[in-house]
Amino acid sequence: MEGTGHDSDKPVGEKGHHTAVGPNVAQTVAARENEKAQTKDQTGKREITQDECEGELGFDFPEWKKWWILTVIFLVQTSMNFNTSLYSNGLVGISERFSVSEQGARVGAAIFLITYAFGCELWAPWSEEFGRKPILQLSLLFVNIFTLPVVLAPNFGCLLAGRALGGLSTAGGSVTLGMIADLFESDRQQYAVAYIVFSSVGGSILGPIVGGFVEIMDPASGWRWCIWIQLIFGGAVQLLHFFTVPETRTTIMMNKIAKKRRKTGQDPNVYGPDEIESFFSRFTVKELIYTWMRPFRMFLTEPIVLTLSLLSGFSDALIFMQIQSISLVYKQWNFNSWQIGLAFLPFGIGYVIAWLAFIPAFKRNQRLRELHPEDEHAQYESRMSLLLWLAPCLPIGLIIFAWTSSGPPLHWIGSMFGTALIGIANYAIYMATIDYMICAYGPYSASATGGNGWARDFLAGVLTVPATPFYSNIGREKGMNLEYASTILFCISAVLVAAVYVIYWKGPELRKQSPFAQSLAKTSGEAHGRRVSVATHSTAPDQEHGHAHESAPRRPGGGIGPTSRRSSYMA
Repeated sequence: MEGTGHDSDKPVGEKGHHTAVGPNVAQTVAARENEKAQTKDQTGKREITQDECEGELGFDFPEWKKWWILTVIFLVQTSMNFNTSLYSNGLVGISERFSVSEQGARVGAAIFLITYAFGCELWAPWSEEFGRKPILQLSLLFVNIFTLPVVLAPNFGCLLAGRALGGLSTAGGSVTLGMIADLFESDRQQYAVAYIVFSSVGGSILGPIVGGFVEIMDPASGWRWCIWIQLIFGGAVQLLHFFTVPETRTTIMMNKIAKKRRKTGQDPNVYGPDEIESFFSRFTVKELIYTWMRPFRMFLTEPIVLTLSLLSGFSDALIFMQIQSISLVYKQWNFNSWQIGLAFLPFGIGYVIAWLAFIPAFKRNQRLRELHPEDEHAQYESRMSLLLWLAPCLPIGLIIFAWTSSGPPLHWIGSMFGTALIGIANYAIYMATIDYMICAYGPYSASATGGNGWARDFLAGVLTVPATPFYSNIGREKGMNLEYASTILFCISAVLVAAVYVIYWKGPELRKQSPFAQSLAKTSGEAHGRRVSVATHSTAPDQEHGHAHESAPRRPGGGIGPTSRRSSYMA
């Protein structure tokens, strides 16, 4: 679920393209090279380049190793989202143990999601500076530690504190999705992103499926087992990650390579990108605050980011509303706990269908971009072409679910057909909006997608508590509460989905009104129309804050100048 850019936001995979450099960009590069040369003259230290590290970086890992790393990250991301949903299967036990209402117990589910939304943003910059592995390990460790106050809580306040700290400790997609940028070139990244997106959405529905069986096996203390299982799963993936996943962050790997060469005497004057300058000389408190605030600024001021993030957040919030309220529907057919849990399988079927649908779409889109390199619509909006077909599954699925959820004599399979369509739409919206914003916002894509991820978690958390009263009370006097509630959601989703078509057809005009997108267009123009991942002082929208938006790490042979010390991530 996604993050904020660290001084400059890096689009996943802008690593393998040689960039034609215009006058302003060339001057910026020349200035950097002069500064680097002066540093060498004064101290004798020389910064290592990616050209010198060819064959030793994450891009050069064999395919089997890349996909093993991704598979472990898949499990890590699944465990993080698993934690958001499994708690809800223990609501009855928590309510009885701490003498609170079930509605009050739901605050524990909501507070985890809300703090998760902010936790992703807070963790992200540090993975760029200290490496993916230590930050992800630290995040997993804290999440596991803060699970203990929940399962061993002497009172409800302690339980809520543990849930809040656990959510805040979760790095989420800001780090896991960022690792894709460390491993894959731009023409291969979409397949990897689709894989990790599946783990994110899939983890959310795994919780109620597992939790349904836990409730049946141990009704008395099942709520504690719901928490213990989170800890067992989290501990297992942390160990798997620790022992089998190497560091992938390019600058950190370059630091290690430089240290090794000094130690062996191969080059006693070579230093890594982060070794020449100290941490405190590279960062200020003011800089970090602006870095952390950029996703929220873009969320509020960029029409494209706001619209797509609200759509993505709404579709994800629907899943968590269903987690809280779906038992109201299937108890009409006398479903027990594990059967209600299995009622989430249609969402998973929808995720698989959407995932498979994107594979040929990636190939078609790549061919279209190659055939029309100068066509702005082909380069940007065409990435949303499949979403034009799949996004309507959201309102269609909701209206089907609404009017097939009234219980016997209707068969329960009709409502599950509706939830499968919602699953298709949820995956497609998340995948396509991320892909589009990466392309449309270039160096600022991490902040744009960070707003997307924040909206998904925050809206899911905010709507968790009112979900059951919403489904229980609207239209209750007429006995149509389930139908009316889902019909209202259908109307909201129809408006948000309609916005997808507006962005698809009017995207170029909307980008012309965007200060971030215009800064990219200006930079691109200076570079003879080629896509670049550099936002210079003269073009960056944040220039009033004095931020230097440097380029993201480039593929050996494909970049300009040394690797940036302050590159960003995609989340």
